[in-house]
Amino acid sequence: MGAGRVAAVATGAAAVAERSRIESTQLASGVRVITERMPEAHSACVGVWVGVGARDEPEELSGVSHFLEHLLFKGSDTRSARDIAQAVDRVGGDMNAFTAKEYTAYVTRLPSKHLGLGIELLADVLSQPSLRDDDIEAERQVILEELHMDEDTPEDRVHTLAYESLFPKHPLGRETAGSADTVESLGTDDIRSFFNARYGPGAFVVAAAGLIEHDAVVDAVEMQFGPARALQTTLRTPPDHVVRPLATLRRSIEQAHVTIGFRGLRREDPDREALEVLNHVLGGGMSSRLLQTIREDKGLAYAVYSAHAEFFDAGALTIYAATTPGRVDEVLDLVDAELDRLLSDGITADELDVALGYLEGSLVLGLEDSGSRMSRLGGSLTVRGHVRTIDEQLARYHAVALDDVQQVAQRVLAGPRTLAVVGPIPKRALLARTLRPAGD
Repeated sequence: MGAGRVAAVATGAAAVAERSRIESTQLASGVRVITERMPEAHSACVGVWVGVGARDEPEELSGVSHFLEHLLFKGSDTRSARDIAQAVDRVGGDMNAFTAKEYTAYVTRLPSKHLGLGIELLADVLSQPSLRDDDIEAERQVILEELHMDEDTPEDRVHTLAYESLFPKHPLGRETAGSADTVESLGTDDIRSFFNARYGPGAFVVAAAGLIEHDAVVDAVEMQFGPARALQTTLRTPPDHVVRPLATLRRSIEQAHVTIGFRGLRREDPDREALEVLNHVLGGGMSSRLLQTIREDKGLAYAVYSAHAEFFDAGALTIYAATTPGRVDEVLDLVDAELDRLLSDGITADELDVALGYLEGSLVLGLEDSGSRMSRLGGSLTVRGHVRTIDEQLARYHAVALDDVQQVAQRVLAGPRTLAVVGPIPKRALLARTLRPAGD
């Protein structure tokens, strides 16, 4: 990357960082509070991040974290679901929640002068949710419809197959929302017991960003959240090295949806930034090799991309494309050719320059939004236990060299791969392909 552009990006990030201030406090109850003041903002975004996700569930309770995500906004001991919705609408705010493999988050964004209301509502539903029988049964049907919707979305379904293949018989391979069987069998006592055992101040990170004062957030959290109590923890065990090479789901649809998967890197792996560069060059951006070759040059797909995910002890790199069934072999051949080229020749200096510019620019642009800053704080503190400064993250990107990308390509792309396909493709036609490590 040119020295002038590096300096410009670093200067821009430093200017943003100088105007903001990140502070953190751990309360006696166990709640960790982290805030970032944005003097230029008019809004505030606050989220409660719970350090429990889909991989922390017993197999028979698969989907219970996602079930709770739906249920908590159904009401508390003092507020109905309508009361909560009206309170947020009355100030022009919004509320949302999402479940991931290793955490669950509950978020509200509103004008900064109403931050106290946001903290009060989140504390209410997370400390004393009603979890009424009628609400559980009603929401069970909503979640089953959500699962049916995902089942009818081939792009979602093929990624589920890919993760099941990359992490067979491991919690990381399960669908985050569970299956229809587990959702239907979850009892009301199961859900309440899981909440009581896993949700409490010691599992909470409260993150806030916007036009706020740290001490005021701490005071509000201390007032609204309950005292410390013992919580159950789950020992996370890493997946073994076994993958399932092929998974297919035959569907009478117009396209074949294809995902190639590789085991990636754990979250704290020192090659993490080099993998981000590799992913961008491969299929993570508009200028990526796969998009330019498969879509722009050959016209074989509308959607084609690569993505990576990192967890506490494992990771994944996936490549996705959707194409006419008769062109699957051609698409897979082109993907193989690009993987082979990456392994044999690496990436170019210009590709490194473009990827670093993209990663740095995306990081800085994300600092303009209170929601993005809140997510960065909450997610990092929950899964890492600390938050990197912007300068630290930029330095890690700047340190990536061509040899580092070549090394991470050998670590990831030369390993076992999986192939998942949803569509009108006979399994025998896919078995006829040699599923081999790239570069052989």
